[in-house]
Amino acid sequence: MADDAESKHGGGKNGKKEGLSGSSFFTWFMVIALLGVWTSVAVVWFELVDYEEVLGKLGIYDADGDGDFDVEDAKVLLGLKERSVPAQPPSPDSEETIQPAEKSYVESGEKHEDVDESINDHWQAKEEIHGETFEAPTADDLLRELENEMPEAYETPDSVQKDADFLADDLGAVESEPYEAPVSYEYDMDVEKTVTDPEAPDDRVHGDYNEDHEPKHEKQAETEDADEIIEDFDTDKDLSVESKHTEDVVATEPEESEMPAQAEDYSNDDLVGKSEKETEQDKTEKAKKKKKPKLLNKFDKTIKAELDAAEKLRKKGKVEEALRAFEALVNQYPQSPRARYGKAQSEDDLAEKMRSNEMLQKAINTYDEVVSLPNVPSDLIKLSLKREADRQQFLGRMRGSLVTLQKLVQLFPGDTSFKNDLGVGYLLIGDNSNAKRVYEEVLSLAPNDGFAKVHYGFILKAENKIAESIPYLKEGLESGDPGTDDGRFYFHLGDALQRMGDKEAYRWYELGYQRGHFASVWQRSLYNVKGLKAQPWWTARETGYTELVKSLEKNWKLIRDEGLAVMDKKRSLFLPEDENLREKGDWSQFTLWQQGRKNENACKSVPKTCALLERFPEATGCRRGQIKYSIMHPGTHVWPHTGPTNCRLRMHLGLVIPKEGCRIRCAQENRTWEEGKVLIFDDSFEHEVWQDAGSYRLIFIVDVWHPELSAQQRRTLPAI
Repeated sequence: MADDAESKHGGGKNGKKEGLSGSSFFTWFMVIALLGVWTSVAVVWFELVDYEEVLGKLGIYDADGDGDFDVEDAKVLLGLKERSVPAQPPSPDSEETIQPAEKSYVESGEKHEDVDESINDHWQAKEEIHGETFEAPTADDLLRELENEMPEAYETPDSVQKDADFLADDLGAVESEPYEAPVSYEYDMDVEKTVTDPEAPDDRVHGDYNEDHEPKHEKQAETEDADEIIEDFDTDKDLSVESKHTEDVVATEPEESEMPAQAEDYSNDDLVGKSEKETEQDKTEKAKKKKKPKLLNKFDKTIKAELDAAEKLRKKGKVEEALRAFEALVNQYPQSPRARYGKAQSEDDLAEKMRSNEMLQKAINTYDEVVSLPNVPSDLIKLSLKREADRQQFLGRMRGSLVTLQKLVQLFPGDTSFKNDLGVGYLLIGDNSNAKRVYEEVLSLAPNDGFAKVHYGFILKAENKIAESIPYLKEGLESGDPGTDDGRFYFHLGDALQRMGDKEAYRWYELGYQRGHFASVWQRSLYNVKGLKAQPWWTARETGYTELVKSLEKNWKLIRDEGLAVMDKKRSLFLPEDENLREKGDWSQFTLWQQGRKNENACKSVPKTCALLERFPEATGCRRGQIKYSIMHPGTHVWPHTGPTNCRLRMHLGLVIPKEGCRIRCAQENRTWEEGKVLIFDDSFEHEVWQDAGSYRLIFIVDVWHPELSAQQRRTLPAI
C-alpha cells in the first residue's frame, strides 16, 4: 500500500522522484521565456538585424502607397484591388533650367513671305513656314535622348522651303519681333524698272517672276540637342515662291514694304484637298523629315561647350557679345566650321539690328568661308549656302545668288529641292529658258514635284503656251506641296482658263480669295495696302481729285491735239503693247510719266499737256502708275486682266471716241467713253476692253494715288 501511494506521487522505490513535476515544467517555461526576451533585447541593443534594410526591401511591394507592406498591398498584388497612386508633388528636377546643350531653342523668323507671306508671307515664316512644325521635347525626353544618343543617318527633305533657315529654337525668352524693311537695305524689283510700259504695266508684274524681296530681314534659328542642331524644315522657305503681298502700312515707319497676307489652311478643300489616307501618309513623311542635321564634326564636338556658350549669347539677343565670342573661337580654332557658321549668323543678326548692308555682306562672305573649310558636315554646307544665297537675293545680288545655288546643285546633285531653288534663281534674273531646263530635269527625276510643276506651268504660260500650262499649274496647286500656295499661280491658272473659255477659272479665283491671296474674286491685285476702299467704279467727288478732273475735261482738246500731232509726226513714240494682254488687234501707248518719273524727251513732244499735269502731284507723283496716251485700233480685244496694286485709281479721258463699238468692263459693269469726259475705275479689279468700231480710239490715261493713302504712304511705298 505504501508503495502504491509513493508511486502515485511520482516517487521511486529509492525515495527519488521520477519525471517532471508541475512545478519543474513551469520553471523551464519561465527560463525559456526570459531567454527570448533577453535575446530580443540583445538583437535590438546590439543592432544584430538592420530593420530599415528589411523594410526597404518590403517597400517594393507597397502597392497602395501607404509606405508599408500590409494586407491591402497583398490584395493589390493578387489583383483583388485596383492600384491607387497618391498625387505626387512636382519634382524639383522637372522645373530645372535646361542647360544650353540640352535646350531646344525657338526663335521667331521672318513672316513669310510674310511672305508674306503676307509671308509671305510673300515669303511666311509666315513664315507660310509650310506644313510641318517642330514640337519641343520635354526635359525628360532630352535627357533620355542624351543617354541613348546614337548617330542617325540624316535625310534631307525633298523640298526644302525658303524658310528652311528657320531652325526650331526655344530660349523660354521673349521672341524677336518681325523685322520691317531697313531703310538702308536695297530694294530690287525687276518689274519696277521698265521705263515705258503698255496700258497695263501692272500686268507685267504678273508676267515677270519676282521673289518679292521686300526689305525684310529673315532670322535663322537653330535647336541644339547635345552635339546636334535640330532644323525644322518648314514650309515658308527662304528660296521658295511667296504668295500675295499685303502692305501693312504704319505711318510712323520711315519706309513701306510689301507685306504678304497670311494664308488660311484650306487643306480639305475639294480642289486641293487630300484624302485622309494621304494626310496620314504626309504625317508619316513629315515625321521622317524631322531628322537632326549634323552640324558638328569630330573636332567641333570637342569644343562643344565653348560653342554652346557663344550660341547661348546669340539666342539671348546679345548679338555683339555673341559675335565677339564666335570671333574669338574662329581665331583660336580657325578650322572649326561650326564656329565660323556661328560668326556668320551673328553678323547676319547684327546686320538686321544695325540695318547695315555692309555688315550683311560680311555675313555673306563668312557663310561662304564655312564651305571652304575641311571636314564640314554636309548639313552645315547646305544651311550655309542656302542662307548665303538668300541674303544675296535680299541685297538684290541675283547673279551672285545664282552662282551660290549652282554650287549647291553641284555638291548635292540628287537633291531636287536645290534644283528647284536654282530654277527660281534663273527666273529672278529673267532667264526663263534655263529655268525651264532646270524644271524639266526636276520633273524627269520627280514627276510629282508640285513646286516644279507650278513653276514649269508659269514658264509655259509666259511663252503663251496657254493650254499646255494649265495641267502643270493645276496639278502643282492640287499637290499642296510647300511653295505652291502662291497668289501668282492662282492668278495665272485662272487667267489661262479664262483665255481657253473655261469657266472653272472663277473656281480657282474663289479659292485664291479664300486662301487670302486676293481681296476678292474680282479684285486680284497682289501688292495691296489693307483697308483701302474698294469698288470698281468711282466718281470725281469720291476721289477728292475734282480739280484734276475738271482740268482734264476743260483742256481735253489741247491734250488731244498734241497727241494727234505725235501720231502724225512721231508715230514711233507709240509703242505696241507687249504684255500679251491682247487676244487680237493693235494697241499702242505713248508714256509721259512712269513710276512717278517724268520722261523728259516724251514731254518735249507734248509740252502743254505736261505743263498742265505738273500742277497735280497726286498724278505725277504716283509711283505706282503712269500717265500716257493709248490708241486702240478696230478689231482689238484685250483679255480680262487686273492691275498689280490697289494703291491707285485709273482715269480715262476720252479724246477720239467712235460713236459705237468701243466699251470697257470693270468687274461686272460695262461702260463707254465720251470725248472730253473722264471715266474713273480701280484697275485692281478685273477689266476687259473691246474695240469693234470702224476707226481708232484714242484716250489719255492718268493714274492717281488711292485717295485714302496718307502722305507718308505715298512717299514710302515701293514703286510699281
